[in-house]
Amino acid sequence: MFFQVQNLVLLVLWVLFLLVKAFAFIDCVRRPAAAFPAIGRQTKVLWLILTGVSAGAAVVVGDPLGLLGIAGLVASLVYLFDVRPRIIEILRKRW
Repeated sequence: MFFQVQNLVLLVLWVLFLLVKAFAFIDCVRRPAAAFPAIGRQTKVLWLILTGVSAGAAVVVGDPLGLLGIAGLVASLVYLFDVRPRIIEILRKRW
């Protein structure tokens, strides 16, 4: 019984983390490359690599609580909560 619950929790975490990583990657693809240096952050290519590799590793490795799972989640969350809001702010001011 315990292992079934544990497996269910890991599956839910895996799906949740994968959705966060995939959303970060797709959002990064949609943003203009010129906005990244304008906010003083790394380039779009680097963020695409970080979020893309994290989403890909989630699918290949499949361990949401492993080193790659946590590191990829952190990179995606940094993009979503630090880089993305600044890009949105700059794009609003621009238009």
